[in-house]
Amino acid sequence: MKAIVNVYLKEGVLDPQGKAVHHALGSLGFDNVSDVRVGKQIVLQLDASSMREAEKEVEKMCETLLANTVIEDYSIEIVQ
Repeated sequence: MKAIVNVYLKEGVLDPQGKAVHHALGSLGFDNVSDVRVGKQIVLQLDASSMREAEKEVEKMCETLLANTVIEDYSIEIVQ
């Protein structure tokens, strides 16, 4: 199984990397972009017996290591 984890800053948390990308896009003529938020994607190959087991395991990973839950949110997608 494959788990895809997207980690991104919570609303209201300043995103300096997103602001820099937004500014650069404007400098390149992409003026129709109103905001940019930058996150990260983590792809995991898992040996799990069920999708539910995989999701629970990945959620534990996110809560303990993959995301800083004070300032970040995350989403998990399990693919067989």
